[in-house]
Amino acid sequence: MKMNCIIVDDSNIQRMAVAKLINNNNSLELVAEYGNAIEAKNGLKLKKIDLIFLDIEMPIITGFDLLESLQDPPQVILITGKAEYALKAFDYDVTDYLHKPISSERFEMAVKRALEKHKLKTAAKEDDDYIFVKSNLKKHKVFLNEIKWIEALGDYVKLLTDEESIIVLSTMKSFEQELPEDRFMRIHKSFIINLDKVDRYNSRIVEVSGTKLPLSRNRKARLAELLGK
Repeated sequence: MKMNCIIVDDSNIQRMAVAKLINNNNSLELVAEYGNAIEAKNGLKLKKIDLIFLDIEMPIITGFDLLESLQDPPQVILITGKAEYALKAFDYDVTDYLHKPISSERFEMAVKRALEKHKLKTAAKEDDDYIFVKSNLKKHKVFLNEIKWIEALGDYVKLLTDEESIIVLSTMKSFEQELPEDRFMRIHKSFIINLDKVDRYNSRIVEVSGTKLPLSRNRKARLAELLGK
């Protein structure tokens, strides 16, 4: 399990130092580096980030200012050269607080703490993020994030997941009501797709996990709207 992370620091030298520590850790994936909080806030809208290595002392907009502006911030490890910020830092529910210069041992300790919190959060989300379906007289627990698409088969539907296909006695309309509408969409009378699995689409087809599925003309606008979110 890797955590996507970014560095926000106005110092080129400090960003290089932190980037080196991140690249030496197999549990971290460095997605981007930002020299100021404005760039970072815009970047956070483009990709899901699990962890921010955030400098406190930056011109115009400080690290604390950035945290206050985020509605649902990822985990944060604050970095500063001044020890007096420590108490204030934990008012922001940060994961850890690193004092410059950062030792590799102290860095690894902070990352370990972040990973533990990430695993707990992921496990809790997965526990609530599933449905039960009945197939061959047995109940199957299916995690929503593993469903690629659902296909109509007469009086049955077929679930295609990352690991298997499951045949379920159900209508498409009934099954569609079991799924969160912000994550799944019926793109055709015979297909419901997981929006997170979409690779690309045009006016006629939607490619989901490498497979091309038909797209009804009157559903393209709705698909574009949901994917745009």
